[in-house]
Amino acid sequence: MRSEGSAQTVGELGESGVLARVLAQLGAADAASLGPGDDCAVMRVRGELVVTSDTMIEGPDFRSAWHSGYELGWKLAATNLSDVAGMGARPTALTVSLAVPGDTPVSLLEEIARGLDAACRALAPGCGVIGGDLGRAPVLVAAVTALGELDGRPAVTRTGARPGDTVAYAGDLGLAGLGLSLLFAESAEADGTAHGRALPGLRKRHAAALAAQLAPTPPIGLGAVAAEAGATAMMDVSDSLSLDAARLAGASGVAIDLSTAALESGFGVQRGQAVPLVAMLTGGEDHGLLATFAPDAALPEGFRAIGRVVPEGEGSLTLDGAACRPSGWDPYTVVPPGS
Repeated sequence: MRSEGSAQTVGELGESGVLARVLAQLGAADAASLGPGDDCAVMRVRGELVVTSDTMIEGPDFRSAWHSGYELGWKLAATNLSDVAGMGARPTALTVSLAVPGDTPVSLLEEIARGLDAACRALAPGCGVIGGDLGRAPVLVAAVTALGELDGRPAVTRTGARPGDTVAYAGDLGLAGLGLSLLFAESAEADGTAHGRALPGLRKRHAAALAAQLAPTPPIGLGAVAAEAGATAMMDVSDSLSLDAARLAGASGVAIDLSTAALESGFGVQRGQAVPLVAMLTGGEDHGLLATFAPDAALPEGFRAIGRVVPEGEGSLTLDGAACRPSGWDPYTVVPPGS
């Protein structure tokens, strides 16, 4: 007979039992006057809110052979908190919906919840999970909505960059993409099917790159700091620096020229890991902050200048003045494993 609390599946325990065990792993959000357990949570709001949603699906977005449940929960929180930070806001709450196969161990959902909670505490103190949903699906599907407050400031959008502005970046750059390339190269079959056989060695030899990919630590608090410092435009970099810089340039009706020397001097070695220029430009999932500041503005601590805004070529991206074709993550483009 199975003992209580052993490796039960969600199908065996049922929704109410699973929910009770998952909620036990989550702390409260400071801004919630009523948390999980009712039809809706209740939030205390003092001004304007920013809201963002993101979905992660097992297969195209993550591989269970590589992620622990804790790391997956952490990444679910980090990727959404960074979008809030990219608007210059302070994250206040997450809602999380999970759909899983019936034979999924309940312990996996508990680990995901622990990772969600830990990421909120570490990256955005006071933020927490205030509700969500549980469902059934052929593979693990997670949908997260994040809320944030602007604390009386206007939102920092992608549209405010002006010619002459300094382009700056905060956070890891290219490290997560490098980690993904290593995983495909050493911990996947030739057809791209993930396995965990090489994972312990990879974690030991390339700890920073693997951590950046599996459980990123974006500089969430610097979003509000940049807003206070007068950032003219800003966004979270999730798909790649080159893609997202081109998007910011297009939204602002300007062009952006990046500097190889500034990128290599600022991000060529990160946490003991060498990162090549191509990874900085095309690797995704670091979730750092790309921002522009007036030419005479002092950059907030944590941001490094990597280029400038130029007037010629609306929406275009150059590197040292030469044309640079944006490349990075696109969910509708098939990318060969390990490329």
